[in-house]
Amino acid sequence: MLIFVSIKINDNSKNMKTFPIFDQQRIEAIMKSCQYCTIGVVDENGIPYVIPMNFGYENNTIYLHSAQEGRSIRALEKNPNICITFCTNSKIVYQNIEVACSYSAQSESVICEGKVEFVEDFDEKVHALNATMKQYSDRTFSYSTPAVSNVKIWKVAIEKISAKEFGAKRR
Repeated sequence: MLIFVSIKINDNSKNMKTFPIFDQQRIEAIMKSCQYCTIGVVDENGIPYVIPMNFGYENNTIYLHSAQEGRSIRALEKNPNICITFCTNSKIVYQNIEVACSYSAQSESVICEGKVEFVEDFDEKVHALNATMKQYSDRTFSYSTPAVSNVKIWKVAIEKISAKEFGAKRR
């Protein structure tokens, strides 16, 4: 025999939903509030490959940096398409403490798509490193020639962007 239980949900916390975010300033604020982003590529064997990375952002461009070679570099040399995700720290919220399916993670996220262009010009590499360091510090930095020469700079002009707020109470 099946028994259906009806549970009254507290009115001041119901209707947690997912809402799209369209305001460009809010989207940029979400991105800038993150300590890292997660990038997704498809490796040379057709396998999805996702890694966390530090980043810089300015003028609809995301800058990333890495070693000169590796799995992600090999993947991007064959297929420069990239997906970059930013997500704010989430907080668990619920409508009813007794109902498992009423639990949700409350957070905001941004998903960007574009193509990676590897930067070779020394001055442009310095610019990208400065944009990245601006994400993490208000200090001004200088870089040695070997440091700049030995880093792989990824430049991604954002072609497509979407953002959402999760676990939000109905407005």
